[in-house]
Amino acid sequence: MKTAQQLLAERTERLKKTIAFEKTDRAPVILSGDAVFARHVGMKLSEFVSNMKASHQAILSSFKDLGDVDGTGSTYATATIFPLIFYSKVKLPGRELPDDTPWQLDEQELMTVEDYDTILNKGWKAFSEDYLKNRVGFDLDSIRAQLADVPQFIKNFEDAGYLVYSPKASSTVNEFLGGGRSFPKFMKDMFKMPDKVEAVLDVILEENLAELRQQIRVIKPLVVFMSPARGASEFFSPKIWQRFVWKYLKAAAEAIIEEGAVADLHIDGNWERDLEFFKTLPKQKCIFECDGATNIYKVREVLGDHMCIKGDVPAAMLALGTPDDVYNYSTKLIKDMGKGFILASGCTIPPNAKFENVKAMVAAATGK
Repeated sequence: MKTAQQLLAERTERLKKTIAFEKTDRAPVILSGDAVFARHVGMKLSEFVSNMKASHQAILSSFKDLGDVDGTGSTYATATIFPLIFYSKVKLPGRELPDDTPWQLDEQELMTVEDYDTILNKGWKAFSEDYLKNRVGFDLDSIRAQLADVPQFIKNFEDAGYLVYSPKASSTVNEFLGGGRSFPKFMKDMFKMPDKVEAVLDVILEENLAELRQQIRVIKPLVVFMSPARGASEFFSPKIWQRFVWKYLKAAAEAIIEEGAVADLHIDGNWERDLEFFKTLPKQKCIFECDGATNIYKVREVLGDHMCIKGDVPAAMLALGTPDDVYNYSTKLIKDMGKGFILASGCTIPPNAKFENVKAMVAAATGK
């Protein structure tokens, strides 16, 4: 019987070798989920999102029922910190929503065109703290107090033998404006005032990367999660995408790599048109994490052994399929992808996923 520390070391080594396209005993399984685990332990979503410690216990407890999982993408419910990611309001169960209704982004135009000048004149941090407090209604002090428990959450998972896949996360800077201005207004801004938008994004990038570099030096994570959530090729013309999405994604990924970590690129949406661009990032220093909208076979065809792939068991299959469906899909994916592949759900495991389907995904990789 292996100890928890032996399991942690084994799972960490398996992930490192997978990223480097080295031979491993099996594909690693990394699971990212939240509401599905609340439901597994019988916890109302209103409690799950309002109490980080309770959400942490629900996720950790659920992992122990799943089998030989390598690691977790989340150690607590992140719903309450969505405003820090998207700079928009969020509706929460037990507050604006019924107790067991999943949280929802409440995106509206809270950031104005005039705010661009404020950011250019005063800087991003000075603007954003005031914006979050007075327009989004976000209690930064309360959230910071709760986030003080996160190092202990990470330790609890590691003490149980589980790898915490990415203890540090960031967003590409265009996400902040896309959420704050609202996506339709931000789209118009890129055409009506492209130079000003780019100047604002440059200011945000400079401040964010300085902070991100410092955090990586302190935390020393193996992997840093980065979300260009609405940067998909399908939303933009090539010229606009290269200027307002790729420029900032590439800069952030390269900063993460320069600091000694691996950049996990959380690729929502369809990016098939621009897959060749990812070959300009350092070889085997990034992970392409797709959600099913980008064809995973196309990703492997274009990127080859340049970049590890993570994904992509569909949300619909986890919610509506059978354990056999999930097991067969996962088994085929592992075989077809070969080296440099991490088995995971496409994006987060959906709230209505059947727990036996999640277990079937794990069993496909582990044989247990």
